[in-house]
Amino acid sequence: MTNPTALFVIDIQNDNATDPATRVRTADRVKDAGNRILRSARLALDTYRDTKTTALPILIIFVQHEDLPGKGTLLRDTEAWKLVFEPRPGVEEEILVQKTTRNTFETNPELADMLKSQGVSEIVAFGIQSECCVESTCRGAREEGFDVTLLSGAHSTYDVEGKSAEDIEVEVESRLREVGVKIEAWEDTVARGF
Repeated sequence: MTNPTALFVIDIQNDNATDPATRVRTADRVKDAGNRILRSARLALDTYRDTKTTALPILIIFVQHEDLPGKGTLLRDTEAWKLVFEPRPGVEEEILVQKTTRNTFETNPELADMLKSQGVSEIVAFGIQSECCVESTCRGAREEGFDVTLLSGAHSTYDVEGKSAEDIEVEVESRLREVGVKIEAWEDTVARGF
């Protein structure tokens, strides 16, 4: 029996992914990849739920960032704060996790133990912003003892300080490789399936 993977969908929210005034330039690429990744993950999950003849293949963790008042635009219950991709109602293997820090595990100290209790040893991640919550959550997962794969082409950020989002993505991937994170093209993960 294989252990389930935890797929982390990190902070793909209206503010950074859909609002024309505030979204990252590469948001459409991330959303398109996210749709295909989630379709593959949900196919594996639905097959398990329908037949129960295989081991649980995947948990899908939807991470939602919340800024404190006066500290940003992702304020609870605002349009900006809402997720682009949400857990399906009644599907217990699709879990919403909220956070107020970059590292999902810092805000949710019980999360690692919960995942390990389900047999999870690997986390696969994608989302927005590469150098902020995506990188910090991948590092946090490594610190908690998980194998981590970051899906290249399915994470991005804003163009800043004379650097394009694509340049920052490459830098983040390089830094994460140094701490043992595997970098894999999202298309390869989808082709292989969950």
